Amino acid sequence: MLVEDYAAEGKSLARVDGKVIFIENAIPGDVVDIRLGKNKKDWAEGFVTGWHKYSPDRVEPFCSHFGVCGGCRWQMLPYPKQLEYKQKQVVDNLQRIGKVELPPIQPILGAEQSTRYRNKIEYTFSSRRFLLPGELHNPDITSEQNVAGFHARGLFDKVVDIQTCHLQEEPTNQLRLAVRVFALSRNFSFYDIKSHQGWLRTMQVRICTTGEVMVNIVFGHEDESAREALQEHILRQFPGLTTLLYTINPKWNDSITDLEPRVVHGKGYVIEKLEDFRFKVGPKSFFQTNTRQGERLYQVTREFAGLTGSQTVYDLYCGTGSIGIFVSRQAARVIGVEVIPEAIEDARENAELNGIRHARFFSGDVAEICNDGFFSAEGRPDVIITDPPRAGMHEKLVRKILDMEAETVVYVSCNPATQARDLQLLDEKYAVTRVQPVDMFPHTHHIENIVQLKKR
Repeated sequence: MLVEDYAAEGKSLARVDGKVIFIENAIPGDVVDIRLGKNKKDWAEGFVTGWHKYSPDRVEPFCSHFGVCGGCRWQMLPYPKQLEYKQKQVVDNLQRIGKVELPPIQPILGAEQSTRYRNKIEYTFSSRRFLLPGELHNPDITSEQNVAGFHARGLFDKVVDIQTCHLQEEPTNQLRLAVRVFALSRNFSFYDIKSHQGWLRTMQVRICTTGEVMVNIVFGHEDESAREALQEHILRQFPGLTTLLYTINPKWNDSITDLEPRVVHGKGYVIEKLEDFRFKVGPKSFFQTNTRQGERLYQVTREFAGLTGSQTVYDLYCGTGSIGIFVSRQAARVIGVEVIPEAIEDARENAELNGIRHARFFSGDVAEICNDGFFSAEGRPDVIITDPPRAGMHEKLVRKILDMEAETVVYVSCNPATQARDLQLLDEKYAVTRVQPVDMFPHTHHIENIVQLKKR
């Protein structure tokens, strides 16, 4: 069966008697045998059981963990081909789901650096190692091993023992391996996510373009002597570490949003820069994961906003205020709204850090906050910038944007499918005037897209 085209979400497609078959781990041009899994009337999902011919577009994956680790699933595609399919994904979603009139879509902005581009990575320590296919029936190899890496694709309880990850600059691999080796030498317990027992749990590493490095090590419970021994070892081995923290997490999930990281060394946060704007980033802060492409994303957003210095800008889903601050020099006022109170505190600190006095940030639901009284106090928006999560905007917020009637809306999205759905609703009063895809995550199927809308 010939794999004909790319579909979405990292899957390719083939056709049999008019039925579309969605396939993982294959690329257009491959000729494969397929076994069907889910099988519906008009479509099915399948997986490859044998290869007859490889696509001429295939390249050798650069990572030895490719196909096992859950990340970087497009390594077998040359980067220019990845960009081609991502561009197609944006066009398909806007046309098929949005069904609105579109201008010519700009060529995707690819990343100059397609490896070592992430500023933040979280590693998992586990007492359950994922076994490779050739190890499954070897009686001398057991999955009960203490490892450090990433969850195996599709498995919550098994971790791939990573030797070298190509997603982040050093000392990321050196740090992970140093913690693992020291913990093994002291017989410290690694966390078992199935039984919820064990001590060493996860480690977050953030490496900024400013050179600052922050590490937060998460433990399942407190063991002061073991923790201090590990921390002292890390600080001796890595004297350039800017900030070291630890967090005790006894919960059944890995989220630390409701926990309090404690500072061991340094100021407890790092400073990252976009252009000459400085941002304070703590262990719980949200910040664009690819700093260099994040800067390009914000530059396009600012261009699409078309600011002349006289406008009031509403930054919805403002997070830690990064977009609002980035466009602030071209705006008369910036109003940021975000539902997470801690993010708003970060936004206010970041505005202060950059000497911005004409930005105000509010915590709460946009659709509830932005009422007539709020407009009287803060002014109605001339420009709205919205950057929602993957689920897109709630219909209530779309209706609120239609009520606000700003002249320009700039919609930044990490999911063109939900963006297209929202554009169909906004079409009631707004025309799509510019579209710019941006690739933030090379070797994955993820794609960002920026749309400019003008009031009809």
